[in-house]
Amino acid sequence: MPAASSACACVCPIHTVTESGSRKWRGIPLAFAAGAVAALGMAPFGLWGGGVAGLAAGFALIARAGTARGAGALGWALGTGYFMGSLNWLVSPFLVDAPRYGWMAPFALFFMAAGLALFWAVASWGAHRLVHGRASWLVWPVIWPVTMSLAELARGRVLTGFPWAGPGEFWVDTPLLGLAPWIGATGMGFLTFLFAAWLAHAIGTSRRARALAAWGVAAAVVLAFGVWQMSRPVPERAAPLAVRLVQPNAAQDKKWDPALINTFLRRAAELTAAPPAAGARAPDLVVWPETSVPYLLDDAGQILADIAEIAAPARVVLGIQRAEAGPRYFNSLVVLDRSGNVTALYDKYHLVPFGEYTPGGGLLYKLGIRGLAAQYGGGYSAGPGPRLLDLGAAGKVAPLICYEAIFPNHLRALPGRPDWILQITNDAWFGSFSGPQQHLAIARLRAAEFGLPFMRAANTGISAMIDPRGRIVASLALDTPGFLDVRLPGAASAPLYARFGDAVLMLLLLGCIAGQRLAWRRGARKGD
Repeated sequence: MPAASSACACVCPIHTVTESGSRKWRGIPLAFAAGAVAALGMAPFGLWGGGVAGLAAGFALIARAGTARGAGALGWALGTGYFMGSLNWLVSPFLVDAPRYGWMAPFALFFMAAGLALFWAVASWGAHRLVHGRASWLVWPVIWPVTMSLAELARGRVLTGFPWAGPGEFWVDTPLLGLAPWIGATGMGFLTFLFAAWLAHAIGTSRRARALAAWGVAAAVVLAFGVWQMSRPVPERAAPLAVRLVQPNAAQDKKWDPALINTFLRRAAELTAAPPAAGARAPDLVVWPETSVPYLLDDAGQILADIAEIAAPARVVLGIQRAEAGPRYFNSLVVLDRSGNVTALYDKYHLVPFGEYTPGGGLLYKLGIRGLAAQYGGGYSAGPGPRLLDLGAAGKVAPLICYEAIFPNHLRALPGRPDWILQITNDAWFGSFSGPQQHLAIARLRAAEFGLPFMRAANTGISAMIDPRGRIVASLALDTPGFLDVRLPGAASAPLYARFGDAVLMLLLLGCIAGQRLAWRRGARKGD
């Protein structure tokens, strides 16, 4: 990787270099390229080596910046390249109705990536301000990961938050997924930044062999811990529960076509009625994906009764839209009894800005601007918040609709610990190249963080059963109609992250800062 090797090779050891004129901006395209290389660590590629190398190259450039402003500019370029590469699927929603919205796609991708990169810019600027003038050779490779991790925590919360494409996602197909129950996805991102920064430093230092050996030993220790965690047995569920996940595969540009909506509805019904495989247990619960019933709840009484009859004796969980006076519309999940009556309901409350609602909605709606995914009015209204649904013998479930799964704090805000997590989603909006794969990777992180089995029913895929360690037990291929009959495993005991959330990471970061302050003081005393 030319960007990685050339940038890392210039750190000898890491020190700042002041340049003048146009030369100081030559690192911008290199940092952008390093970010694009780092995006290879994300699904569908999953090349964690490329991810670490790209971040290492970007760090090497930032650490050599002569000014805090220059470091911030390089951090912004690194982030822009990374987020443009990782979030390339953002163009897909605009291509569903390409004649009307297609022209917006490249602008949406660039401005979203550039906006998210501002967090990395501030982190790199802040790291330079903290490090500037410090003599300790340990400073940069620790302080930059700390400020970057703080930026990632902020990215998940500011302006409704968007914690998608965190570097912790590099590791979902490796034993390092075993770190998620302890430090969470953002904590895994901290270790990723730390690995990358120390790799860059090790390559650049005059004691390269010794530094690389130390880096390798540290990586091996972390890997061994992950292997141990992932090898722990998954508990059996006391009362067996067979679940059928239905994947109707309604393409987004056809899903709401009046001539086709009943075709997709019949397909889902046929998949529900299909007999289980030979020797398999008939389902106790059938799950349909987000907005799989193309009618408002109050208008769908007979349809729901028919679905319940087809699924009987299994109960049904499905996605549907509903209306209240106002009018207000909700993206909802409902549980049906065997007669088709709604026995439990959950309204999605963390809505996608400009997708499911428009900020300042009333005014923008009058101007003709509405959420891309809105079927009624200007968009959806938010539900009251996280809740548990008691499904009787099926246990207590934490419902999530679509991208609510990317927010771990939603699960920590529940009034109690669920037995399992259920996500219904329509990932057709995300295209077929990278969005659905990344959404699945995030679901795996949530399962591992909370030690809970995670089921997801996705319209076009990827429907899956994920065990409490974050491993995929079974899944359906993308863009394929079908159903998945699975048995729900038991839940693990509540891990550290489920109990304390990002407080564990904050303690790690505070420990790093305290260690650096001690090193600075010792350096100052030696200078005296």
